Amino acid sequence: MSEIGTALVVRPGEAEEIRLPHGGGFHLLADAGDTAGALGANRLVLGEGATGARPHYHALSTEVFYVLDGSARFTLDGRTTTVAVGGLVSVPPRVPHSFGAAPGSTADLLVVLTPGVARFGYFRSLGRIQQGLETFDDLLSRQDHYDVHFL
Repeated sequence: MSEIGTALVVRPGEAEEIRLPHGGGFHLLADAGDTAGALGANRLVLGEGATGARPHYHALSTEVFYVLDGSARFTLDGRTTTVAVGGLVSVPPRVPHSFGAAPGSTADLLVVLTPGVARFGYFRSLGRIQQGLETFDDLLSRQDHYDVHFL
């Protein structure tokens, strides 16, 4: 990562990668501290049919998903929809949602949270949970800090 003036530039290969056991992983692109709180951004690659997130909501931020490749299944306020490559989903604050790769498909998602919340620690915890190095209960105590409120 580098800055040009006040702009943030993340070049290929510069993002921290957190591997997930289903063959996917997180690419941490920009945290709130990198963007003066404007946004946070990551790329999430999910293996075939893999779960991305269990039901939750964000109290403060809108979460935007752009499907770069494959197909993703979203449950948004109790309704399920599948979105293919080139599709966009915007989830306003307080709307319960979950997502993952659609059955039989992989998914490559650009995920933006705005305004940004310092969440790189959250993604690192998720990686450790997926690897069996931390429990999900450890993360529950930090829901307010990361603005991720599990249902």
